[in-house]
Amino acid sequence: MNTPGATTATSPAVRRKPMEAIAAGVRGIVQLLAPSAERSDAEPASWSLSAEPSSVPRARRLTRAQLTAWRLKDLGDSVELLVSELVTNALRHAPGPCRLTLWNTDGLLRCEVEDTGAALPYMRHGRARDEGGRGLHLLAAIACCWGSARTSTGKVTWFELPTGERA
Repeated sequence: MNTPGATTATSPAVRRKPMEAIAAGVRGIVQLLAPSAERSDAEPASWSLSAEPSSVPRARRLTRAQLTAWRLKDLGDSVELLVSELVTNALRHAPGPCRLTLWNTDGLLRCEVEDTGAALPYMRHGRARDEGGRGLHLLAAIACCWGSARTSTGKVTWFELPTGERA
């Protein structure tokens, strides 16, 4: 997956909870800054998802199965919720298909959703009757860090969660 121009820790497109950033360790921060294609120790699981609403439950099923294979089943509910939000946003705001990629490396689970949309996501403040506007708030509340970066074909939006397992 090509993610040129990855965001940096000082970029407004990166959100990190301070104490969890420290807990993630220096290696996690280095991986945060490195484009995903440059990570040599990552073993990704990646799927192309069609531009249809049925891709959202498919993304949840694929995620659940991969977490089970990696023995990270306890992260399932949180990761499925966040994957649903990112895939839904990709399908709602970008034309065409998207790609879901998961990494489990050195104590971090990283999820990326790449789409063809040019606009980077930003937090909105949804009103009581608004249908949308809360997904990125969930992302910020649950993930230890998240961000987005432009790619040559659109953008990638990602989040990370600590797994409690270190290599």
